[in-house]
Amino acid sequence: MGYGVNEGRPHYDFVSLSKELAPPGILYQAQTEIPFLFRNMDKEHESYHGRNVSVRYFVKVIMERKFLPPLQKEHDVWVQLLGSPPAQNEAIKMEVGIEDCLHIEFEYERRVYHLQDTILGKIHFLLVRIKIKHMELAVIRRETSGDGIAAIGNQPNSSNTPEAGQNIFTETQTLVKYEIMDGAPVKGEVIPVKLSLRGIPADLSPTYSAIANRFSVRYFLNLVLVDEEDRRYFKQQEIILWRKDLG
Repeated sequence: MGYGVNEGRPHYDFVSLSKELAPPGILYQAQTEIPFLFRNMDKEHESYHGRNVSVRYFVKVIMERKFLPPLQKEHDVWVQLLGSPPAQNEAIKMEVGIEDCLHIEFEYERRVYHLQDTILGKIHFLLVRIKIKHMELAVIRRETSGDGIAAIGNQPNSSNTPEAGQNIFTETQTLVKYEIMDGAPVKGEVIPVKLSLRGIPADLSPTYSAIANRFSVRYFLNLVLVDEEDRRYFKQQEIILWRKDLG
């Protein structure tokens, strides 16, 4: 099983097992079956295919030939791992705004969701002194890869170029975006939020935090307000995803 970074960047093996299936000899039959079995092979991480990172499990067969280059073939196996519900799953509640112009309070029912879950919440407008045109909610995936990513912690980065002095690459991808309000709200108005993760067209993976200190995958809810002059005000909140069912 290997972790790979695209575009010619390094590849790493997390685990590798090999066996000699047949001794040197001659194959006379047109078709020969050779059974094999790998016991007690730990599959610690899920398969994953992202912008800069691929986590692959594959079986590779190599046939050595005398005086000729070896024949080889790879076959990928997709691995999914079931998670466990969190012991605690507190609500998210924050107040944000611009002094004397805009003050909103947003709350989401939970911080941790399984991949088929529905995100529920509310947006409270406590002060509105700017002309808002509409409001959007997006789900964002941020993939970070490179050696020593644990050192950068939770620093936000939406660039796909290396961090200064480090071989760190970050890709930010908007998976889905919905308009949840159209028109100017007034003080005291409450906008409900309901977003089904099942309906996101992209393949969701669980949240990965600094896997082998080489890559992480994190998810964010991005709330965006757009005023009549097309100025954008946004607030991001990280959510944690886990796998409840296979599929």
